[in-house]
Amino acid sequence: MRDTPRPEFDLDAFMPYLLNQAAEHVSLGFAATYKAEYGLTRTQWRVMANLGRFGAMSAVEICRISHIEKTRVSRAVAQLEGAGYLTRARAADDRRREDLALTDAGRAVFVALGARGVAYQAAMVERIGPERFAALEDGLRALIAAYGAPAGD
Repeated sequence: MRDTPRPEFDLDAFMPYLLNQAAEHVSLGFAATYKAEYGLTRTQWRVMANLGRFGAMSAVEICRISHIEKTRVSRAVAQLEGAGYLTRARAADDRRREDLALTDAGRAVFVALGARGVAYQAAMVERIGPERFAALEDGLRALIAAYGAPAGD
């Protein structure tokens, strides 16, 4: 067997891998908060966060904004509805679509977790320093702008 040359590929220096690793580590820290305090999964929190930020919308819109698979969003919506955190209502302009909205209890959870999120992010800034954090934020926004889907997709 011949020794074949290996490509100069270093997974640890590959940006998509680094981004995934960073996102996973940072997300897990905050996930511990919403799981311990409210028993929420990551998908449930992301559904609530989008409804809290944007107001009533359909599950399809949540999938598009948050890049979560439809079945995972549907499961999360059913669980959140069962917990009393959101409601579904037929859209007035399209009877095939259901608009989802946070209930008062869901809004209270969103507000409480939002405050915890602000504190979590402040701790991140302190941990890596404000200059590095700002540079990282700028770099990530540049990547999103360069690689994000064009409007309308």
